[in-house]
Amino acid sequence: MSAKIFIDGEAGTTGLQIRARLEGRDDVDLIGLADADRKNTDQRRQMLNGCDIAILCLPDDAAREALTLIDNTNTRVIDASTAHRIVEGWVYGMPEMDAEQANQIAVATRVSNPGCYAIASVGLLRPLVAGGLLPDDWAVTINAISGYSGGGKALITEFENASAPNYTEAPYFVYGLGLDHKHVPEIEMWSGLHIRPLFVPSVGRFAQGMIVQVPLQLGALPGSPSAAQLHAVLSDHYAGRRFVKVAPMEVTSRLNRLEPEALNGTNELRLHVIVNEHYGQAILVAVLDNLGKGASGLAVQNLNIMLGLPEETGLEEKFSMPAIISGSS
Repeated sequence: MSAKIFIDGEAGTTGLQIRARLEGRDDVDLIGLADADRKNTDQRRQMLNGCDIAILCLPDDAAREALTLIDNTNTRVIDASTAHRIVEGWVYGMPEMDAEQANQIAVATRVSNPGCYAIASVGLLRPLVAGGLLPDDWAVTINAISGYSGGGKALITEFENASAPNYTEAPYFVYGLGLDHKHVPEIEMWSGLHIRPLFVPSVGRFAQGMIVQVPLQLGALPGSPSAAQLHAVLSDHYAGRRFVKVAPMEVTSRLNRLEPEALNGTNELRLHVIVNEHYGQAILVAVLDNLGKGASGLAVQNLNIMLGLPEETGLEEKFSMPAIISGSS
């Protein structure tokens, strides 16, 4: 019997992509509301209590409100908002975070889907902190660029609709200038850091894709670890993982550029260790699709794990659905 899945907030960018990834599968039964009933509290309550797993693709406050509508103890939840990523009782939905995380997700009733910047940052930092190569009190700096789809309908309109009053022709801009981006708390917690990292996000004129960078002065770190040591810890941590790959250093050393759109349509998180041995400097780099492993692809991966299915189910093929980006929320 197929599991009943309800996507609350399926009209947004993440919700639309999750639905598109699940449609046509015979191991899930997608249930939903008519457009006119999306904001009908009674209809939403019925759906939330009548499904096996609810996937919340809502603003934070609306996600919290959705939880108050659920009184069926059998309804399990994946929350794609920021609301519950550092809340006790919720399992962080990064299956590759450590050896037991996928098992915890499999039996969880409440799973928080990580943020796109966060899963890349945690993916780079946590193994190094756990392995003792990066002190948990290190002053970490994270620089990142994302496609504009990560900003939802408002930012998509700003880049795509030339008749909109807030339309911009900017090729790139830095934002979050208050240094209080909503992903920072989960990066700090799940990386194992005890000092808030300095996070500098930016947006480029491309719909989706992402690069996250952590620069390191190797000689300043305790023990002066080599880039090869950093790479070895990352490689060992993710050995055998289907969706997180560490590029061989010899491959990375031959690159003359990294592009944020390289993994679009996939559920892969690809990590690189870039080094200049002469200067003792390295950069940890993560590349991913902010709507794939950074949002909808990861939600489907977590759903698969919760249903006891192979985690790659429905994620093996490259996913492409540009038509849902423009005008979505």
